[in-house]
Amino acid sequence: MRKIVILGSTGSIGVQALDVLRGLPDYRVTALTAGRNIPLLLKQIAEFQPELVSVARAEDMAEIKKEFPDPEVYSGADGLLRAATAESDIVLAAVGGMSCLVPVLEAIKLKKDIALANKEILAAAGELIIPLVEKYGVKLRPVDSEHSAIMQSCPPAVDPRGHFIYPHAQINKLILTASGGAFRDTDPRQLDSKKAADALKHPSWRMGAKITIDSATLVNKGLEVIEAHWLFGLPYEQIEVLIHPQSIVHSLVEYRDGSVLAQLGMPDMRLPIQYALTYPERLPGRAPALDLLQVKNLSFSQPDLVNFRGLQLAYTAGQAGGTMPAVFNAANEEAVRLFCADKIKFTEIPQLIELAMQEHRVVSAPALEDILAAEEWAKEFVRKGLKCPIVR
Repeated sequence: MRKIVILGSTGSIGVQALDVLRGLPDYRVTALTAGRNIPLLLKQIAEFQPELVSVARAEDMAEIKKEFPDPEVYSGADGLLRAATAESDIVLAAVGGMSCLVPVLEAIKLKKDIALANKEILAAAGELIIPLVEKYGVKLRPVDSEHSAIMQSCPPAVDPRGHFIYPHAQINKLILTASGGAFRDTDPRQLDSKKAADALKHPSWRMGAKITIDSATLVNKGLEVIEAHWLFGLPYEQIEVLIHPQSIVHSLVEYRDGSVLAQLGMPDMRLPIQYALTYPERLPGRAPALDLLQVKNLSFSQPDLVNFRGLQLAYTAGQAGGTMPAVFNAANEEAVRLFCADKIKFTEIPQLIELAMQEHRVVSAPALEDILAAEEWAKEFVRKGLKCPIVR
């Protein structure tokens, strides 16, 4: 019996993970955490009967306790930490943003494997996370479809300490695919007039609001490039991105001998979620099967780095290292918030990110407090950047 903790059970990934677990009888949910969707959380508690529950707001605890007296109930950052360190074999990190960084770090120290659906914490704090993964012999299981595809296309060995080792010497490059987002076919001259509602119309995937907007700017793919660097241990020069509108080929690995291996599947997150939870086994799943006769055509093209500069900025941030990726991530987070509030244009998102990166003084080999300070600095810089003539 494998025991699973889900951080972020009412979000898109959490809901799909629980759907996967419905088909896995030898898996048991021991803890759930949620934000403000209490009605959905109550249904999840009734079905999965976790021993521990955490909610974002303390005022929601009473409602949980009224309905379910048995599980321990907590709230806020303390509750997230308690859930991550509760009894389990795998912690699924599906809470967006940096709030689950410390909980994941503490879970790693307890030698819990991490199924990582939060790309921000690895992009911003890979220099902290990866050494701990190696020290404690933890398996970092990618949940993003692109990174799951890479893992499936170059299966890792497990070293004596228990963590994954990828065959670097055999790999020429990794190729991450990108749908291109809502504006992949949009005339660049029209991007200034696009609103959040337009960016949220993703052509392939059903995801949360921020990740969908990040997909439209290609920032999401940039975060995945940095994530791939840390997950698979390859330099940025060996990580490439191609636009693939059909979202069927989820990523590819080109080997030294010229062979290219890829993982294909329908655009459905239940497959990579299940692979992360059940690895190395492949069990019957709930995701739809791929019918190549229905797909018919697969196409690829170079990303537009001029009009969608978020991707190139991610490469720059990753190569700078230290606290720069945290600044890239936080500046984008704040810029997306302002875009959703109609305070900036779509095209001003990468402008604000770039300004923050230009002004930031990188801290090399950062400690946790350095990364958190860089995040706060970047968000404040972007808020002040609204008055900057370069942006406005």
